[in-house]
Amino acid sequence: MAERIDLLVKGGQVVTAAHRACPVRGRTMQNLPVLEGGWVACAGGKVVAVGPEEKVREQVEITAKTEVIDAAGKVVTPGLIDPHTHLIFGGSREDEFYLRAQGADYMEIMEAGGGILSSVRATRAASLEELVETGRQRLRWMLELGVTTVECKSGYGLDLETELKQLEAVRILQREQPVELVPTFLGAHAWPPEYAGDHEGFVEFLLDTVLPAVKEQGVAEYVDVFTEKGVFSVEQSRRILQKAQELGFKLRMHADEMHSLGGAELAAELNAASADHLLMVSGQGIRALLESDVVPILLPGTAFTLRKPYAPARKMLAAGLPLALATDFNPGSCPTANLLLVMSIACLYMAMTPEEVFNAVTINAAHSLGRSQRLGSLEPGKQADLVIFAVDDYKKIPYYIGVNLAETVIKAGQVVVGN
Repeated sequence: MAERIDLLVKGGQVVTAAHRACPVRGRTMQNLPVLEGGWVACAGGKVVAVGPEEKVREQVEITAKTEVIDAAGKVVTPGLIDPHTHLIFGGSREDEFYLRAQGADYMEIMEAGGGILSSVRATRAASLEELVETGRQRLRWMLELGVTTVECKSGYGLDLETELKQLEAVRILQREQPVELVPTFLGAHAWPPEYAGDHEGFVEFLLDTVLPAVKEQGVAEYVDVFTEKGVFSVEQSRRILQKAQELGFKLRMHADEMHSLGGAELAAELNAASADHLLMVSGQGIRALLESDVVPILLPGTAFTLRKPYAPARKMLAAGLPLALATDFNPGSCPTANLLLVMSIACLYMAMTPEEVFNAVTINAAHSLGRSQRLGSLEPGKQADLVIFAVDDYKKIPYYIGVNLAETVIKAGQVVVGN
């Protein structure tokens, strides 16, 4: 019996991104399932049929109540997924942006009291209502670009009260707006001023007080650590992440961003969901990731902003790794919420193909967040998250650098941007 549908998107070039149950790896990332003149039929917030017109018509019932969107001459994709952001923070750091433009180094700015600690001061001073309001605005920016799922980290409190405040802002925003949010606790982001001379004391504070409180409040799904020279060592990171695992959290990692410290190897050892940045990943780190289920998330917008070498995407793909892409939207090292721009940068500066890029911001990003059963592709049974772009070929989307071509955005079967 044909299923009665409430939404039909018809006639576009449909990027289904439909793949196997595991992330798309290596050379396979150059294969992007695309359907010309395809129809996508939805009911109850889910995709019920995808295919040519005649095939879909056989499977569904179109009624007078069905909302029909003509996508002829346009591109239809899954909702884009941004799996690494620092969405909730107080203040801004435009002065540092211009200092870097004049040659100041990121770590120099941080050691002078700027950088993350500048945002810590502003975030501690901000009210919950202020954090919700600025978060709401930033999510609207992302949604209008076609991003329907966003990972959100804390990490600008470095104390119990503010970290919980950031995560509570994420919880409030999840209830009141359409973008799906994935909360991550990143208390191990920097050394707070209160523990400037007692780094071991701060690690113990995280282990004994903060992590259990975050778990009790139920405000985070993942725990992340900034494993980097001058911040959290591999051994300190291991202790924090192992404690997080014991408490039932899933893991993410900032790994090998500025120095090759063995962050990728630790992510593989602990079977983290993702290892992010990886600008300086070693050959040994790549081999370790290959033997794990970790999804590497590359953040070329950060390398672009900091004018650092880009992550070795082609080397990682040649080795057979899956890759995801994210903005790393944050107030300091990457103040852009534009995932479409990041896709262009990945093509230009990491030599990724448009097919690899689309796999990276759809199905692989969904895998990195543990949501590939619901999100990341246009297949029957999955959530009806779609974007209609005002171009006739998906290759034009990264080609038009920094241009927002998203015309209509649909989240769980409801039009949330566009007519």
